[in-house]
Amino acid sequence: MSKIMSRFILLIAALFIVSCAKRGNITGGLKDTLAPVLRESVPANMKTNFTGNEIKLYFDEYVKLKDINKQLIVSPPMNTAPIISPTTPSKFISIKLKDTLQPNTTYSFNFGQSIQDNNEGNPYPQFKYVFSTGPYIDSLSISGTIQDALETKTDNFIKVMLYEINEKYTDSIIYKEKPRYVTNTLDSATSFKIENIKAGKYRLIALKDNNNNFIYNPGKDKIAFHDEPIVIGTEKDSYNLKLFKETLNFKTFNPSQASKNRAIIGYEGDGEKINITLKNENETLKTITTKVPEKDSLQIWYPTIKADSLQLILTKSDYTKEYIYKLKEQKKDSLSFSAKPLGTLNFRQNFELNSSTPITKFDKSKMALINKDSIAVEFTTDYDEFNQKLTFNWLKETEQKYNITLLPGALTDFFEQTNDTLQYKLSTKSSTDYGNLTLKLENLKKFPVIVQLTDGKGKVLDSEYLESEPIAHFDLIQPGTFIVRVIYDTNGNKKWDPGNYLTKTQSEEVIYYPTELEVRPNWDRNENFILSP
Repeated sequence: MSKIMSRFILLIAALFIVSCAKRGNITGGLKDTLAPVLRESVPANMKTNFTGNEIKLYFDEYVKLKDINKQLIVSPPMNTAPIISPTTPSKFISIKLKDTLQPNTTYSFNFGQSIQDNNEGNPYPQFKYVFSTGPYIDSLSISGTIQDALETKTDNFIKVMLYEINEKYTDSIIYKEKPRYVTNTLDSATSFKIENIKAGKYRLIALKDNNNNFIYNPGKDKIAFHDEPIVIGTEKDSYNLKLFKETLNFKTFNPSQASKNRAIIGYEGDGEKINITLKNENETLKTITTKVPEKDSLQIWYPTIKADSLQLILTKSDYTKEYIYKLKEQKKDSLSFSAKPLGTLNFRQNFELNSSTPITKFDKSKMALINKDSIAVEFTTDYDEFNQKLTFNWLKETEQKYNITLLPGALTDFFEQTNDTLQYKLSTKSSTDYGNLTLKLENLKKFPVIVQLTDGKGKVLDSEYLESEPIAHFDLIQPGTFIVRVIYDTNGNKKWDPGNYLTKTQSEEVIYYPTELEVRPNWDRNENFILSP
């Protein structure tokens, strides 16, 4: 054999050995996207005259339960929750009933997305097991949508409930008892459907049930309701419900001493227009009441006094409460100020000073506003005692610099403390740095209305209050992308008001512009806002 042929044979053999030794990638085939299949249920689904206490569901593969406490909705709700097992992957699911079943009642177990295959997590969507303790399955249903009464985004996991209106029904039942029927919007949907209902008259309620107890807690839960009772089987079967959080009835809590001359008292509800009387035995003390920033608490300011305790009498409308709280030696509050904005002042802003103690005297002769040419600028001030806020107003010019000076004694607080020299420097930009937005409202039903510009999280960035003219002018606003909403201010208090369940009052109506609006620098934008009827 020639050398050339020998070398060729050796090369072929080496390549064969290398190819045999090379590792290959093992492919697992196509990804499993199929949901589990229910092979059998014992007793059978849609069973009538049910008398057992356990249900078993058998599947074609191993399944697991995910978020079962959130996803599973049992209707009617049971006083003692059923035990769902096993908690580990299995080819069956057991439902052990621990509650006494009501006679002639259709029960449904909606598992939502909780039943999933063990390997890929493919859900068995909206699987429902239904049985009846009577001779037939109730088959009526209602459906509808849920939306937040104020915000664009609606909460998830909203319970929608029906309370049967019979001889035992009162409107207060939602505070004490579970509903007759219930469903859940789960984690993404804003629509609902309640099935397997018997004909009858019901109250339709929706709750963001934060305690997960099927009971309305006004302090924690949002609520929605249909205005009138509904008669299932003879009326429409689709409803729109709007969620809101009620303003609680006014209530106060025990006061406490916060400093030498200040008490704090917490409250629920509306904290404005409250009358406070503070007494040392038979002597009525001079007081000022203000709000604690960002908290539902009031501050009661009073002069230095020698006493062991004080009597606080609080009244608001028909609410009256008396407290006695003890005094102890504490430090006195000192006077200080915080200002906003600092630096750039936008044209739709006012300069504000917040004081740490209430201001009672103002000496404008010791206040000065000077522009960059050292020319005095006319200004006015306004003091909001409840929020301890002093506002400066003046006609702002473009590309201008302002110096605000408050000499000692310009401001005197409740305790006769005065300010040291205060100086603040502000500047304005060119008008070309801002944009203008004009909104013409069409199909407006009534006045007044509040027109608001918000960001994507619902924070109000600017607003206009319209009492007669259906055009909102947002001139010289900071460029950005805005969400626009119109609020029908039914009671004319210049703010949005939620509804009230017991008085059957819905929230003030809110209508959103269908798309976001962008405002650019040095740009005029005019839009017609056609309000839906």
